[in-house]
Order: sequence, then C-alpha cells, then structure tokens
Amino acid sequence: MCTMSWYNEAIFYHIYPLGLTGAPKENDYGTPVSRLNTLIPWISHIKEIGCTALYIGPLFESVGHGYETTDYKKLDSRLGTNEDLKKFVEVCHENQIKVIFDGVFNHTGRDFFAFKDIQQNREHSRYLNWYCNVNFGGNNEYNDGFSYENWGGYNLLVKLNQRNPEVQNYICDVIRFWVSEFDVNGIRLDAADVLDFDFMHALRRTAEEVKEDFWLMGEVIHGDYSRWVNGDTLHSVTNYALHKALYSGHNDHNYFEIAHTVKYLLNMGKLDLYNFVDNHDVERIYTKLSNKAHMAPVHILLYTLPGIPSIYYGSEFAIEGKKEKFSDDSLRPALKLEDYKNAVKENPCTALITALGKVRQQTPALSYGGYAELQLTNRQFAFARELDDIKVIVTVNNDDNDAQMTLSAGNTAQYIGALSGKKVSVENGQIHVTVPANGGEIWIPADMEGKLPEVELPKEAKKESKQETEKEVVIEEVNKETEVIEKPVDHVTDIAEKASETEDVKESVEESIPAASLTSELTLENSDASESETKAEQAEAVDSMAVIANKTPEEMTVEELQTAILEKMANNGPVTEDMKRTVAENIWHDSLVNWLKSFR
Repeated sequence: MCTMSWYNEAIFYHIYPLGLTGAPKENDYGTPVSRLNTLIPWISHIKEIGCTALYIGPLFESVGHGYETTDYKKLDSRLGTNEDLKKFVEVCHENQIKVIFDGVFNHTGRDFFAFKDIQQNREHSRYLNWYCNVNFGGNNEYNDGFSYENWGGYNLLVKLNQRNPEVQNYICDVIRFWVSEFDVNGIRLDAADVLDFDFMHALRRTAEEVKEDFWLMGEVIHGDYSRWVNGDTLHSVTNYALHKALYSGHNDHNYFEIAHTVKYLLNMGKLDLYNFVDNHDVERIYTKLSNKAHMAPVHILLYTLPGIPSIYYGSEFAIEGKKEKFSDDSLRPALKLEDYKNAVKENPCTALITALGKVRQQTPALSYGGYAELQLTNRQFAFARELDDIKVIVTVNNDDNDAQMTLSAGNTAQYIGALSGKKVSVENGQIHVTVPANGGEIWIPADMEGKLPEVELPKEAKKESKQETEKEVVIEEVNKETEVIEKPVDHVTDIAEKASETEDVKESVEESIPAASLTSELTLENSDASESETKAEQAEAVDSMAVIANKTPEEMTVEELQTAILEKMANNGPVTEDMKRTVAENIWHDSLVNWLKSFR
C-alpha cells in the first residue's frame, strides 16, 4: 500500500463556528464570550460518525460573517479567547481528529491595522502598497476619500497585494503563529482561485517548514484543478465539479454525468480533491435533492469515489437549508447537539453516514485505490476501487425499483456487502447482485469481513398504502418462484420513506406523458416564433463576441465574461441548462476571469 499523509485517508467534518454557536451577526469587539467551548461536545459526535478531521472557520477576529478579518492572531471575540481555541484543538487531537483553519488571505476587513493606517495617514502610510490599486483620486460609499480594489464587488473586503513581499512575509508569519500557538494541521485557503500563484508558492514553502504533513486545501470553483494542485502550490482543492454532478446526476436520473465528471477529473491527474455535497455557501443536499431517498446513493458515492469526503455540520441529520438572495444565514444555523443525541441509532441518514465512515476507515482501497468503471446506465452505476490486488466494488441505483447487476469481480471467491452483510459468490469471474431501490452497496472481499466494523442501521415502521402492500406481495411471490428472496437493506428503505407523496405523484404524472409527443406538439406550436427568436439571438451573440474579442479577461464585465465562458463551453460540446445556470450564478469578476483563463 502507498505510504501517504493523514489527509489522504481523512474523512472531514466541516463547521462554520459563528453559525453553529449562534454568535451575534455583528462584532462589538467587547469582552470575549467563550462560545467555542460549547462545541467541545461536538468533537465526540464527529468521532462517533467516523470523521477523522475537522475543517473549522472562519475563526479569527472580524466584524461580521468572519471573512472580513480584523486580526489574524486573535480568536473572534464572539467565540472566546486564544486559550479557548488552543484547548479546543487539544481536545480534537486527543480524539485523533486533525484540525484545519480557514485562511482568509485574499482580502482583509476595513478594521485591519494596515487599512486603518491608510485611512489615518493616507498617502504617507507605510502600508499603502499592502493593498491593490489604492487611488486617492477616488472615493467609496464609506467616504474614505480614496478607492481601492475589493473582492466580489464588496468594499467591506479590501484586496491584499499578494505580490508585495511584506504581505507575503506577514501571512507566512500568521501561519507559523497558528502552528506554534494552536498546533493546527492545515489551512483551507479562502478564494484560492483568485490568489496569486507566487503567493501560493510562498505558502507552500511555509507549510513544508512548519510541519512535515501540513495540508493546504484551496477553495476553487471552476477550471483545471491541476493548476492549483501540484508539488509547488496546494495539496488539494474543493471539488465543485463533483459536487454539482452528484446532485444533478440524481435529480436528472443521469449517472452518465457523474461518471463523465469522474473521468474528467481523473484526466487532470491524481489530485485527491476535497469532495462534498454541501457547505456553508451552497444549499443543503437534503434541500437540493428532488427525491429525498437519493440521500443514500449520493452519500455512498461521496464516500467511495476518488477524493477526500467531507460532511457539513447538520447535514448528517438531513436538515434543510435553502439559499436566500441576500443572506447565507439559513445555510449556517445554530444547532443544539442534544436535539440529535439519538441520531446515530434513530436517524437513517446519520446511521448511514456513520456506517460509511467506519467502512471507509477500514478499507484502504477507498482512499488509495485506482478507479475503474464497471457498468453504467442512466439509473445504475458500478465501479471498482482496487489496491494491492484487493478489489472493492461499489453499486448505486437511483431508480424507485431494485436493479440487477452482473459485474466483473476478479479472482476473489466471495464478496460481502459492507452495509447489509449480504454475501454473494463469484461465478466465472463475476458477481450477480441486487441493488436496492434508491440505494447502493459497497462489496468487500469476504476474507476482509473480520476487518470490517459491525454496521447497525436503524429500522423504522413504514405506513404502506394498499397499492404498496399489493406490490410487495407480488414481488415476494415472484421472488419465491425464482428462489431469489433478497430484501433491500434497511437504510435504503428508511431514507426512501423521507420522500414525500407529492414527489411520487409528480414523477408518476411526468412519466405517464409520452415525452416525444409532448415535445413535438410544443415544437409545432412555437416553430415560427422560435425560428425568428433564434436568428435574433444568434445575431446578438455574434455582435457580443466581436466586442469581447477585443478585450482581455480583466477588461471584461461580468456579463461579458459569462458570455465568453459559455462560448468556450460550446466549443467543447453541448451546453446544458445546468451549465448555463452555473455560469449565471457566478457573479464574481475575479473568479470568472480565472475560469475563462482555465480554458485551453
């Protein structure tokens, strides 16, 4: 087996501390309140559900949501003191949980000492070159009497000049301080897709200096991830490509999208990306899924596909969280752990995630193994993870009915389902398995059975309609006749019950309409109008591209960047509605510039 660092086999838990602790939205910089201490009981929970690392942040003094840093070396007063943070990390380490902090190094808040000095001393400030494009001929909504480059269009976030050696040295000293003071194990770099690459080189050198296995993971949304993940810059980045594929691949009953995304990412090299299904910036996965029963196959894939899995606090309980137009508060709620004290035994989603954590910890192939696709349809997907001649087979099913799969299994005599305990024999180098409706399984060589932890998944009473009962009777009779009596594993049934009757009715109505006839009727009805609209759109697009062609990415507006990105996408293949929506939702100029530059 490969000898790697702790992060290659980590299972992350992600906490947004200001939200989870219910801290005030605004910081009055008053007497510290030790809210961070209220999170110490969560450490045992994190360990119980099988996570081995914690990403927590932002943590340091700021005025509001945490990303407008006031002091990099002081825990936010709303969370407590530096002693509180030191103790918190110690308890994590005592529980064998590594800790990484949020590193917000692209910009500071307006209360940061260097910016305050510019406000006071103006042209004579020694920190004038710490920020980008400070212009005393301009002004802003704060009436500073000068303007400056910001992040994301928000003057609350003042963009640091990362090419300034003084800034680089200061931030590197911050990292050294975090290690010496708090013994942190790594950093998640906020807005890494707009960080200067020379600056990231300096951060990597510092990382290797402070700890042999210090981990740098960057927030990157789009582009060729290998630009950031390599021996000179970062160890990993956020895998937004897979995040999108995991939810839309289920909502659209399209496992081809997920499989294609995995191949696309593997073509970038072995990157060990940070995989997630939700975080503090996007809607909760339970909210995003059209069929709530898909929580099971989504999380099975999260824990078994190449990469490092992460769970965002609360999502293991299948809580809701819908993104709002002007606030992310609904994505970052205060929770009381005591409200979920029996979740591991009683909540199907928590139980499944706990089981997956245990299985992954005991199965090195899921962390280090190669990837090979075995079978793929819109609704069923199977692949293998193989390491040192040990092949682990993963099967998932997004259909409302059980599915049969016959898969290449190699030389192993027998496999066991890590989640169900069911055993299947290998015949002629193949296994024939039943994949439960809206569920899946991780098939481990049976001789590893003693190494696997016992997995207990809860059983819940199910109120069945007369139609469902009759359906079960028919299935049971068919199974008896064919001598194949296989019940779906409990977690699949339990999670499926969370799907509402409304969703079932909606899907059945949609499936009852002949798609071809509906499409043809709409096409005939709107053909004249659509033809003229298409011509007008094409003419407008040509004019728009002519203007854009004469500009550098930095000179383009947000709208022009979005148009140029869609044009690049179109050159590479069909542009789906989801792809268009993803581009439209990205309104950050720097991110769009980097995205456009990532096309080759």
